[in-house]
Amino acid sequence: MTPDKLIFRLKGDDEHKVFSVRMKTNICDDLDRIATQTNRSRNDVLCTLLEYALDHTVVEGVDLES
Repeated sequence: MTPDKLIFRLKGDDEHKVFSVRMKTNICDDLDRIATQTNRSRNDVLCTLLEYALDHTVVEGVDLES
């Protein structure tokens, strides 16, 4: 039997991208409030909100599925 191995993967190899976002202070404050109330990270709250928004977005005359 081979011993268990600790496997390291390259950063960024998890299908995530890192980028910066510039936003108004009141929006950031709202994100922080929700994060605190739900015991989640700001990133988790923001990703959840963005996923919801993208799933419910319609651009007239454009098929977002293609």
